[in-house]
Amino acid sequence: MFEANLSPSFNVTRASHAVMTARDLDKTQAFYCDVLGLIASDRDKDALYLRALEERSHHSLVFRKTDEAPVCERVGLRVLTEDDLDRAFEHFSLAGLNPEWAERPYQGRTLHVDDPVGTPLEFCATMDDLPTNLQKFELYKGASPMRLDHFQVSAHDVWKATEFYLSIGFRLTEFTATDGKDEIWASWLQRKGNPHDVVFSSGRGPRLHHFAYGVPEIRDVVHVCDVAGSMGFGHHFERGPGRHGIGNAFFVYFRDPDGHRVELFNAHYQAIDINHTPLRWDLSNTRRSQLWGLPAPARWFYEASEFAGKPVHEPVLKADPVTLETFLAKQF
Repeated sequence: MFEANLSPSFNVTRASHAVMTARDLDKTQAFYCDVLGLIASDRDKDALYLRALEERSHHSLVFRKTDEAPVCERVGLRVLTEDDLDRAFEHFSLAGLNPEWAERPYQGRTLHVDDPVGTPLEFCATMDDLPTNLQKFELYKGASPMRLDHFQVSAHDVWKATEFYLSIGFRLTEFTATDGKDEIWASWLQRKGNPHDVVFSSGRGPRLHHFAYGVPEIRDVVHVCDVAGSMGFGHHFERGPGRHGIGNAFFVYFRDPDGHRVELFNAHYQAIDINHTPLRWDLSNTRRSQLWGLPAPARWFYEASEFAGKPVHEPVLKADPVTLETFLAKQF
């Protein structure tokens, strides 16, 4: 049921970057750089390019100026070589997905395509290379984010999305299913050898639920909460700190000035070996979402960033999550 294609026609290596829009680039830069600790690689009146401390690629997060409702334009994946881009174009063309070539600043050849549930993807093999800031410890602040790790997408049909990513070489690490059945509610898929590069969860979609950066230590997750509070950004805090059962992440979630959701987390595990058995979580087991800690507020389940120009569909599978509001109502 969850067999990955171990010899895909092209080689995806990892989650690479996200392209978002923002109303006020000054506020966006203050939040992501001064509070969270990302580094600005470049900035002009129309766009802001950010990267994390370990990263050598020019950017892992792009914000384009908009006067309209902020959205996510695309999520990016890296492939290994330029030849992989050509093979990807051929693969998607044969699948009837209508790939197109695009020009993007600071990137090599770039390929655009939508996956079968409507997620707009951007593939590239190269970006401009910059010196890493890994050992410039004077730049460490906020959460000291090291690297972009993954995206989570709300999808109306999680199984359709999962089948597609398995077919292009992604492997399943964990999943949520209906108790005693094989209805898939969420799937964690990876290419780089840890729990996830792309996550799909059942909901109105496609919409970008969040993007996530890994941080060096658990204390950095707590420290960034203190920094946000002391700098007047405490109202951007949404969920956590806590620990997910799935993925084992010690996490916190923030909403940026435009409402886009970002996760900062620590503590992954390896999922490299070919006989790694996907870990199943029953839908009724709330430990999957929080091994400990309070449940997420309702908006964490229902709010997400829309993709530019993509229609949103109601989910095939629906259930009422255990939210912070319902949890507290039962306690008092």
